[in-house]
Amino acid sequence: MLAVPPVPNSPTLLVANIIKSYGARRVLDDVSFSVAPGERVALTGPSGSGKTTLLNCLGGVDRPDTGEISLLGARIERLSADGLNLLRRERVGTVFQFFHLLPTLTAAENIELPLQLISTPTVERRERVAAILERVGLASRAHALPAQLSGGEQQRVAIARALVHRPALLLADEPTGNLDSANGENILRLLRELTDETGTALVLVTHSEDAAGICHRGIHLRDGRIVPA
Repeated sequence: MLAVPPVPNSPTLLVANIIKSYGARRVLDDVSFSVAPGERVALTGPSGSGKTTLLNCLGGVDRPDTGEISLLGARIERLSADGLNLLRRERVGTVFQFFHLLPTLTAAENIELPLQLISTPTVERRERVAAILERVGLASRAHALPAQLSGGEQQRVAIARALVHRPALLLADEPTGNLDSANGENILRLLRELTDETGTALVLVTHSEDAAGICHRGIHLRDGRIVPA
């Protein structure tokens, strides 16, 4: 388990003065903000504004050149590769536009995978998977493969997988971008309800006004900097 405990009354996520460049191009330029426990923040901006790079830095997929990113007091940019992998497994959940479910695993097995990675006991794994399948309305589809599920069902499985290990931070990258309006609305309602229930902080990258509408506030990027929307 991670050695750094949560700090009471502190932000779940703290981002301070991060800069990220690729060659001569500065993609993130002095970006700073914080996210409180249970807060939902929409990350918006035109294509090429730095949203995906920022999300990758928040999730530890990429590292900033300078600046600070703290998740529950753990400095992401200072962690070793092993420490970063552990933090991501235990404290971060991610939902993607194109689901990224493993095609040879059932819905239940896809959801169970994060619990296996952190060595959750078998009985507890099964209980958590069953409970969250029920919560997202897919208990009857537990043994279905992704190819047997609709797009909306696949995204509900992806959300369940992202939350089953009870992360502090949920990162969502255009989670309704591959869905029709009805399924998109259902996914947004589910994200709002589940983050309210769990107190999980959410950073949501989106071009959708409806998706931004479930968030408490927005952060707008342009040319790598935070600007008024």
